[in-house]
Amino acid sequence: MNKLIHLKLFLIGVLASFIISGCKKTEGTHKNGGQSHRISVAAAANLRDVLEELKKVYIKENSGRTIDITFASSGLMVQQILNGAPFDLFLSADASFPEILKKKNKASGNPETYAYGKIALWSATSDVSQGLKLVLNPDVKKIAIANPELAPYGKNAVGALKKSGLYESIEHKIVWAENIGQAAQFASTGNADIAFVALSNAMSQEMMNKGKYYVLSEKEAFPIPQSGTVLKGKNTAGAGDFLHFIRSEKAVPIWKKYGYQPEIKR
Repeated sequence: MNKLIHLKLFLIGVLASFIISGCKKTEGTHKNGGQSHRISVAAAANLRDVLEELKKVYIKENSGRTIDITFASSGLMVQQILNGAPFDLFLSADASFPEILKKKNKASGNPETYAYGKIALWSATSDVSQGLKLVLNPDVKKIAIANPELAPYGKNAVGALKKSGLYESIEHKIVWAENIGQAAQFASTGNADIAFVALSNAMSQEMMNKGKYYVLSEKEAFPIPQSGTVLKGKNTAGAGDFLHFIRSEKAVPIWKKYGYQPEIKR
């Protein structure tokens, strides 16, 4: 009886090893076979709407491709990449963060500017036609701004307020958000009276339905050059192809639709 039990256990063990071995081979083959068709993108929060549309157009023209996009503040994305996060492409909300990755030997090639973004003042309840002076209004108790250390649009907003001499007067009103998307969320949900957001956020259908926006002039805040860089990863070719697409003539109408000035690769 004991011999029979041992024999059964032995056969079960052999069968299990074959199954596990077969699964590993299948997984490995699947991963290698699909590698060139899937890219992982780390993108700045302000790109959520425009990049999802660009992705749809790109996939429609390139059947079988898959693009996974993670959105967060540019600074947070850089931290994740430096800590080993397996992204193929980084699309920043400015030009400085991609340079950090290049210096840290994480980039494959040089960063490339793909668009220029503008900042806007948005509110569901206040008269934004007053422009920057609106921040001084006593009825405005809370002002949402993205963390300037992590989010270029937040840095741009703080710079505009300091340049206009308003920052010290309203600093106590500021509610710091993790990224530009969260700043927009604070204002749209009533957790802030006004918010400094990316123009692309303000032009989204949801934000347009809820409130109004004021676009800061170039004298108040310069447009932000946004750069991207292909990372040293599993699919540099696919990442490079997608970066080339978003800088092509085909992508121009989509960038403009969301308030960006595209940088075209000719």
